Amino acid sequence: MLLLYHTKMSIPSRFARLVLAECKAGAELSEILPWERKEDFLLVNPAGSVPVLRENDGPPVCGASVIAEYLDETRGYSLGARRLLPDHPNERAEVRRLMHWFLVKAVDESAQFFIEEKIYKRQRNDGNSSPDSTILRAARANLKIHLNYIAYLAERRNWMAGEHFSYADLAAGAFLSSIDYIGEIPWEAAPVVKDWYQRIKSRPAFRPILADSLKGIPPSNHYMDLDF
Repeated sequence: MLLLYHTKMSIPSRFARLVLAECKAGAELSEILPWERKEDFLLVNPAGSVPVLRENDGPPVCGASVIAEYLDETRGYSLGARRLLPDHPNERAEVRRLMHWFLVKAVDESAQFFIEEKIYKRQRNDGNSSPDSTILRAARANLKIHLNYIAYLAERRNWMAGEHFSYADLAAGAFLSSIDYIGEIPWEAAPVVKDWYQRIKSRPAFRPILADSLKGIPPSNHYMDLDF
């Protein structure tokens, strides 16, 4: 039995859910709100961060990239041609580089500010806090850099890390999906990214992500549409 501790709008958490779905590894979900320091969860992961995966009575597997490596080691070979981490060391290094880009760098520079200002503030304060417009302007400026980079990769490669679908695509897809939930991606200015995201969004593994809904914070009108 697999149990995933996650937060719905956390990009690393979404990545972990997508990886589990692509591996066809069903998992029970336990949501952790980032501002709640619950003692029982801190006993699982003293860092208090998500995602965390537990399999049966095994030790906690903490962090998105560590979960990806764990699932590759325990289930990767059974996926055959659909394996999400390539065999060649150079290709594996590129996938890992891009995982870090979209799960850490892009989150730190843009996504976390959208999520904090437009989602977490409202959830913590019952919808009574307004987002900081200065912070949002900076996040939008930084987001353009990452959209341009996705476009650069999409124009030169079949998938983010090369010819084959990989963890890198799931990381980029998780990044875009959280921001798209709140309607902050200027799709009209990023047609190449939009075309690439439509390919990701139509995968069966994405269906549970697209079904996410937050109380009092509905998704953007096109969020669930595969052809938007």
